[in-house]
Amino acid sequence: MNTIVTRLFQQAVQARQTGQVQEARSKLEEALQHQPGMPQALNLLGLIALDGKDFAAAREHFRGAAQSDPGEAALWMNLASAERGRDDSEGERAALRQAIAIDQRNLMAQIRMGQLQQRLDERQDAADTWGKVLALTAGLADIPPGLAEMLEQGKRFLQAHKADFAAYVEAGLADQLSGADETTRRRFQACLDREFNRRTLFQNHCSGLHYPFLPADEFFDRKHFAWMSDLEAKTEAIRSEFLALMAGSGKDVRPYLQQEAGTPQNKWTALDQSLDWGAVFLWEYGKRNDAVCDACPQTAAALEAIPRPDIPGRTPSAFFSLLKPGSRIPPHTGVTNSRAIIHLPLIVPPGCGFRVGGETRSWREGAAFAFDDTIEHEAWNDSDHLRVVLIFDVWNPHLSLAEQMLLQQFYATADDSKTKSDRQALPAI
Repeated sequence: MNTIVTRLFQQAVQARQTGQVQEARSKLEEALQHQPGMPQALNLLGLIALDGKDFAAAREHFRGAAQSDPGEAALWMNLASAERGRDDSEGERAALRQAIAIDQRNLMAQIRMGQLQQRLDERQDAADTWGKVLALTAGLADIPPGLAEMLEQGKRFLQAHKADFAAYVEAGLADQLSGADETTRRRFQACLDREFNRRTLFQNHCSGLHYPFLPADEFFDRKHFAWMSDLEAKTEAIRSEFLALMAGSGKDVRPYLQQEAGTPQNKWTALDQSLDWGAVFLWEYGKRNDAVCDACPQTAAALEAIPRPDIPGRTPSAFFSLLKPGSRIPPHTGVTNSRAIIHLPLIVPPGCGFRVGGETRSWREGAAFAFDDTIEHEAWNDSDHLRVVLIFDVWNPHLSLAEQMLLQQFYATADDSKTKSDRQALPAI
C-alpha cells in the first residue's frame, strides 16, 4: 500500500472502532479508488456489512477480497460466514474448502465444515471431519471455553454416530453371526468391538522367554484340550480332597507372593507374605509335593493324566489358589507364552471375576478354561467367602511336538550351562 492508501485504511479502521460506520465506508471506497481490488479494504467493507447483517453485500466484498488474495485463508473464512448468513450451504462449503485447501490444519475451518455437514445431515462426512478436528486438538493445553464446548459437541456427535453405525452393522450381521460356531462368534465379536473402539487389543508381555509367531489369544479354544471334559468330570472329587486337606492343620497353605527382603514397594506389596492370596502346591517348578499329592490322590491322578511340560526346576506347576474375601490380584503378566494356564474353579461365591486382556469372565464351578498368562490379567473376590481354583500349566497348544521337545532341550542345556565353569555357554534366562 502507498502512503495515501495506508492513511485512508488506518482512518477507516479507527472510524469503525468508534462506531462511525459511514465514515469508515467512505475512507475504504476512497482507498479502493487509489488501489482497486485492495483485499484489506474489501475485507473491512465485508466485515462492516456483516456487522449490519447485510449478508449479500458482505458476500460480494469478501469474494472480491479472496479473489485478490486467494492464498489468505481468513478471507475465505469470512466469505463462508457471509454465505452462512445468506443460508447458502453450498457457497459456505465452497469457501470452507478453499480455506482448508490452503492449510488442512486450519482448525476453525475444519470445525465449521463439520458443523455444516451436521446441519445438512451428512453424517459420515461430518464424522470424518470431526475426527480430523479431534486429531488436530489432541494434546492441546489451555483450550478456551468456547473452543472446548465446540470440541465437546463434536465428541458427542462422533460417539452417537459410531453407536448408530455399530448398531446398524451388528443388526445386519446378527443372523449370520448367530449361526456361527462359538469360536467364530467370539473372535468376530472381538473384531467388531475393536473396530468400534469398544475393546483394546492386548499383546503378549513375557518376563522370560517369548516364543514368536504364536497367536496372542486371551482365552484358548477348548478344542485344543481334548482332556478338559474328563478333568471337569472330576471336579467334585478334587473339591472334596481340597476341603479334607483344609480340614486338617492347613499347614500346606502359604502365601503365593513371597518377595525378597528389601524389595521396593510395588503393586504386589499388599499381597506379599499374605494369605489373602494363598496357595497349596501339588507341583512347584517341576517338583512333586508328595505330601499334598498323597493327601489328594484323585487330584494328583487327574493331573498326571494330562500331558504337561516336564522341565526340571521349571515346570510343571499345579496348586490350589485361595483368594480371600475382599482380595484382588492386580493386573499383571506372566513369564512365557510357550505355556497355557488352566483354571478349574472349585469354590466360586458370587462376586468373583477374572479378566484376561479385553475379556472378563465369571468363574463357574466345574467349568475349566485355558488362557495365556502373558496377556495382562487380574482377578478379584468381592464376596464374603473364600474362592478356590485349581491352577496348572500345560504347553501352549499352538506349539508342535517338535517345538516342545526343542524347548525342553533348550532349557536343559541352559540350566546345564549354569553348573559348568564356562558360564558364557548360554545366557541366563
